[in-house]
Amino acid sequence: MKRDLTATLTHATSRLAQAESIPSPAELHASLPGTPATFDTILTGRRTLADILDRRDPRWMVVVGPCSIHDPVAALDYAARLRALADELSDTLYVVMRTYFEKPRTTVGWKGLINDPYLDGSCRIAEGMYLARELMLKVNALGLPLAAEALDLFSTPYLGDLVSWTAIGARTTESQPHREMSSGLPTPVGFKNGTDGNVETAIHAMSAAARSHTFLGVDEQGRTAVLRTPGNRHGHLILRGGGGRPNYDSVSVMQAEAVLAKHHLPANIVIDCAHGNSNKQPQRQPLVMADVVNQIEQGNRSIVGVMVESFLEAGSQPVLPERHRMRYGCSITDACIDWTTTETMLRQAHQRLRPIVAERLLESAA
Repeated sequence: MKRDLTATLTHATSRLAQAESIPSPAELHASLPGTPATFDTILTGRRTLADILDRRDPRWMVVVGPCSIHDPVAALDYAARLRALADELSDTLYVVMRTYFEKPRTTVGWKGLINDPYLDGSCRIAEGMYLARELMLKVNALGLPLAAEALDLFSTPYLGDLVSWTAIGARTTESQPHREMSSGLPTPVGFKNGTDGNVETAIHAMSAAARSHTFLGVDEQGRTAVLRTPGNRHGHLILRGGGGRPNYDSVSVMQAEAVLAKHHLPANIVIDCAHGNSNKQPQRQPLVMADVVNQIEQGNRSIVGVMVESFLEAGSQPVLPERHRMRYGCSITDACIDWTTTETMLRQAHQRLRPIVAERLLESAA
């Protein structure tokens, strides 16, 4: 009987080729600690974004950066440029850098810097986690708050303390574990509509994340633990298009507002200028941005910000065995707009939105 049980257990685990231990979250934090200035950036970012969602700050949030980061050197170069631009536009736009280290795949492909930092299938995850945290510390040290997509449930204890804004992607918005995790995150969380364009999925996720949950997770020592969360009231909706259709237009936004009201949720909407809204054609992102700014000028008050996929160079490129032949600052996942286009987009939005932000400041002071 004992022999049969052993054989059954062996068979049950036979598809696990290897188990490799990595440092605990606490150990990684100890090896790469933040400074008081770093955490001031993070906490200020979280408070400011919460104030935008609560209408205490009339500025517009802009989450902008590479589709996914594969080259920390180029990402830091981009961050330095973005910090200077963010300072220039800060009276109207609150800029958050997109630092996505995990890439959800429709089928298979490169899964991101954490999973495969050397782009060669070696999947040295411990080193990827180290590189990701190191870059996040450097960008926060510039005074630039960070955005991340919460994809792998086990990554959050390692990196979540450095994030000011979190996204839950279209493929994971329906996931109950991600909704539970979001209920305990210290950041505002944006939930994307489903890949089919369904908005209800994201709104159900917002409702679930706003409530407290108890579930299994990992503590800072890397041990399995029972986690209890208070609920996150700063969940909001991201419209990213889907099902072959965009949903950034005024009619789609009004429909989303109606569904949010039906579920007694705040009318907080972020428009993703990429993905389904641009039909994955990056040159269309400025057109989406311009349309959304026009809606603000026409009196819309539910749109609180936008997302933009941007890098130093336009387009995307394949991963090449000869790394020196790859274009510096060019995405290896979704195609992005280049830096010059990014500057133009944000400056034009700033110019058009500045009087509206000033007017809303006067309203709040009255």
